[in-house]
Amino acid sequence: MALTAETESRLYRSLRAAAGAAAHLVALGFPTAVALLARPGSSLFSWHPLLMALAFSFLMTEALLIFSPETSLLRSFSRKVKVRVHWALQLLALLCALLGLGIITYNKHLNGKAHFVTWHGLTGLLTVLYAGGQCAGGVLLLYPKLMKNWTLAKLKLYHATSGLVGYLLGCASLMLGMCSLWFTTLVTSVSWYLAMLCPLLTSLVIMNQVSNAYLYRKRSQH
Repeated sequence: MALTAETESRLYRSLRAAAGAAAHLVALGFPTAVALLARPGSSLFSWHPLLMALAFSFLMTEALLIFSPETSLLRSFSRKVKVRVHWALQLLALLCALLGLGIITYNKHLNGKAHFVTWHGLTGLLTVLYAGGQCAGGVLLLYPKLMKNWTLAKLKLYHATSGLVGYLLGCASLMLGMCSLWFTTLVTSVSWYLAMLCPLLTSLVIMNQVSNAYLYRKRSQH
C-alpha cells in the first residue's frame, strides 16, 4: 500500500527528529568519552583531545542545531535569542580550539617534536584558522550595511554554506585524530568504529539541516 504525501511528510519529520536527538546525544557523549580516556590534568597533552572534542563535537554541533526546526533546544525562543546563543557557542568553540591548538603546539615544542607534519595536524590547523575566519565573517550578519552590494538573505546563505564547510573540516580533524597512535592504543576493535561513527552522524544531520534550509529559501523566493 502506497504512503500518502502527508504520511511520508510526517515520517520524514519523525526521522529527522530522531536523527537530531541522536546528534544531541553524540555531541555530549563523545567529549565525555574523550575526557574519560584523556583524564585531563594527568599531562599537558591530556587537555588537547578534550578541548578539541568540546569545540567541534559539542559546542559547534549545538551552535548549529539551535536553528533546527525539529530538534533545537531553543525552539520556543525568538530567532534573535537563537542567534545570540549561536554566537556565544561559536566563540566558545573557537576559544577551546585555539587553546587546544596552543597546548599541542607547546607540548610538541617541549618534547622536541615537529609541528604539523601529519594529516591530523594540518587539518586541525586549517580548521582552527577557518573557524576564526568564519566567526569574523559572521560579523557581517550583525552589520550587513558593511556589504552594500549584498542582501541579508544572500549573506545568511553564504554564511551557512561556509559554516557547513568549517564544520565538516572539524569532523574530519576529529576522525583523523582517532587514527592517531594515542587514540588507537586506548580504543580498539568495535569501540573504535563506533567512535568514528560519531562525527559522521552529526555531520550528516547538520548537512541535512543546511540543505533543507537552502531549499526552503529557494521555494520562498518563487
